[in-house]
Amino acid sequence: MKFKSLLAKPFASIVHNKIRKEMLRAVEDQEAILEELIKTGKKTEFGNDHKLDAVRTYEEFKQAVPIRDYEQFKPYIERIKEGRQNVLWKGQPIYLAKTSGTTSGIKYIPISRDSISNHIDTARNALLNYMGETGNTAFADGKMIFLSGSPELERVGGIPTGRLSGIVNHHIPRYLRTNQLPSYETNCIDDWETKLDRIVEETINQDMTLISGIPPWVQMYFDRLMERTDGKKIKEIFKNFDVMVYGGVNFEPYRAKLMASIGHPIHTVETFPASEGFFAFQDSQEQEGLLLNTNSGIFYEFIPAQEIFNENPTRLSLKEVQTGVNYAMIINNNAGLWGYNLGDTVKFISTNPYRLLVTGRIKHFISAFGEHVIGEEVEHSLMKAAAEENVQITEFTVAPMVQTNGELPYHEWFVEFENAPKDLQAFAMKVDHNLRQKNIYYDDLLTGNILQPLKIRTVRKQGFIDYMKAIGKLGGQNKVPRLSNDRKLADELTKYVQPS
Repeated sequence: MKFKSLLAKPFASIVHNKIRKEMLRAVEDQEAILEELIKTGKKTEFGNDHKLDAVRTYEEFKQAVPIRDYEQFKPYIERIKEGRQNVLWKGQPIYLAKTSGTTSGIKYIPISRDSISNHIDTARNALLNYMGETGNTAFADGKMIFLSGSPELERVGGIPTGRLSGIVNHHIPRYLRTNQLPSYETNCIDDWETKLDRIVEETINQDMTLISGIPPWVQMYFDRLMERTDGKKIKEIFKNFDVMVYGGVNFEPYRAKLMASIGHPIHTVETFPASEGFFAFQDSQEQEGLLLNTNSGIFYEFIPAQEIFNENPTRLSLKEVQTGVNYAMIINNNAGLWGYNLGDTVKFISTNPYRLLVTGRIKHFISAFGEHVIGEEVEHSLMKAAAEENVQITEFTVAPMVQTNGELPYHEWFVEFENAPKDLQAFAMKVDHNLRQKNIYYDDLLTGNILQPLKIRTVRKQGFIDYMKAIGKLGGQNKVPRLSNDRKLADELTKYVQPS
């Protein structure tokens, strides 16, 4: 055993045991965090505006602090960008994480001296917990890569500002720097395809043991490696590669192709990070779901997803949630986000401990006819059919087709196949049947002859990559929305559809 893996063993055991103990006191930790947040928050401009000094209980907190999305938070963020102190949290943020919003353009998310550890320590703990559970520490001696955005930071209002992955890059411990790839210079390249070619050059002859990133961009990296090695599987190129860390999107639509590219079973660790916080990670190779990060400066609230746009939605603390219900996740954290609507939906599969699945985005749905189809439902419907037909999916998205020249309207699916089904129409009917079983409103609309069955349009090879390139969002943390309630994305994708 080499030096780093030897040192990791006792540290991993300590972290693994600590996480197991924290599982048992999640509710108590959440209550203590809310108390601490209010204690600091009442001394800020936000606290003064919302009279946090008078808040003693969670019920009073709900009355004082409304639910907000980024757009409604923006006036406070603008004051921070002007250089004001004590706006949302004590002092000034040490960073602003810059991210692209669906409706808000560029968003600037504050990261404070208190909250930076949530991002750094949770990423570390996810890996140490994996080591502690499995006993596999050997990958610590090899090379590791995270396919991420540029670490170069600009200054906004005097505050270092950049992509979260770039910010986190500056906090990688010194003892891991020699393991990290690609080089800093390569990581700073903006053009994704140029950067990817350089990453391949720098890694192809290295002992890669851990690879991390958003699944579609990991797949693109694998494709380039296989092109350069006359089709060798990734496990043939990197013989000691045995851990893949991923997050950002549901892994299932990408699993079959990624695993076929790797060519040998490996362990995977799923994570749930965002600019606003690192919320959960896969704590077990045996149990389904992600363990909620309940003791890291974040107080969580949950709103039943169907109520999120109500004027006074039901707000629940962690101890009130139930399994099997789709919730919009709301966060309050020690960077000064208060009643913040993250935009993600989750579903608990266990409350002892609190494990969840990320089920989609609040704004990514189709309800053009009242069906309210969500991401979890379309992913399930497509992947079930794909498994039955031995079909691999590269990427997909769904939109409503309302204007049909006299036909009944329908859901239009844009799917890029790795290997297409023999009978596309029969495959589409299977997907449609699965969706009808999953969503009763959709089923009612078809039964009532308001909608016709869904239609699949085959996107040509590399079509989604070419589309993302065309809009300047190739690589990094960018993702294709699974669902749209309008035709903007669908109309653009028609340029990349395979001719009939």
